[in-house]
Amino acid sequence: MVNELIPVTRDVDHGTAKLMPDIDRERAWLLTVDGAPQSYVDLDDPAHLEFEYTRRLGHVLDVVAEPGRALDVVHLGGGAFTLPRYVAVTRPGSRQDVVEADRGLLELVSGHLPLPQGANIALHAADARLWLENAPAASADVLLADVFSGSRVPAHLTSVTYVREAARVLRGSGVYLANLPDAAPFGFLRSQLATLATVFEELVLIAEPAVLRGRRFGNAVLVAGRQTIDIAALARLTAADAFPARVEHGVALRAFVGGARAVRDEDAVPSPEPPDGAFGIG
Repeated sequence: MVNELIPVTRDVDHGTAKLMPDIDRERAWLLTVDGAPQSYVDLDDPAHLEFEYTRRLGHVLDVVAEPGRALDVVHLGGGAFTLPRYVAVTRPGSRQDVVEADRGLLELVSGHLPLPQGANIALHAADARLWLENAPAASADVLLADVFSGSRVPAHLTSVTYVREAARVLRGSGVYLANLPDAAPFGFLRSQLATLATVFEELVLIAEPAVLRGRRFGNAVLVAGRQTIDIAALARLTAADAFPARVEHGVALRAFVGGARAVRDEDAVPSPEPPDGAFGIG
């Protein structure tokens, strides 16, 4: 249990993880790995989403089904379990799986920032793609990918083969979400949209205007599904944030993708290396 406001540092499987208390919120913690912020969680208020990209993912989770309806959700990438905690309080009764390749990180977070009692959240120490390949077909309503090796999305989670596995695990009305980093000219982001388009009919991109205008490196949230997504509701929620984001879809998004090609396994590369200081703290 957390009972002292002191940082916790531990070498985990893929780096050095640190849990740092927020002096302004009594039981809130920031998780970093090798100095890069990974997650922020408030144990007393799990519905509080501190990071901008996390709020955008939360907005999508809010509109994929009627409010309060329980969902089956798979989270690829664990962090501090911020969004699993969010789903547990906003959609009680949901069944969730968290897949995290770093067993040491899973043990650190679950030991120091325990999940709420009664939350139906299963933790799996496994590679995201391998876990998907063994998951039952049509077993999830939402598949949320927020997977980083260091500061980059691993190459094997960017290809058509991976996307087909994700689609297989989702139900017909299911939604795929991904947090992806990039900067102009957006070669990685465009290729990921083209890859998703090989399987999913509906695509949405959410990002800050400054990122889309090429002014800085940043996160974008991609949403993909086989059925219509409530764009109007999503746009209202993202516009109301302290740092508003744009919601692109339809003709504008197709123009953004342009002639980008879908990614094959043999051509897959990790997401771009962030510039120095892009996500660091201190």
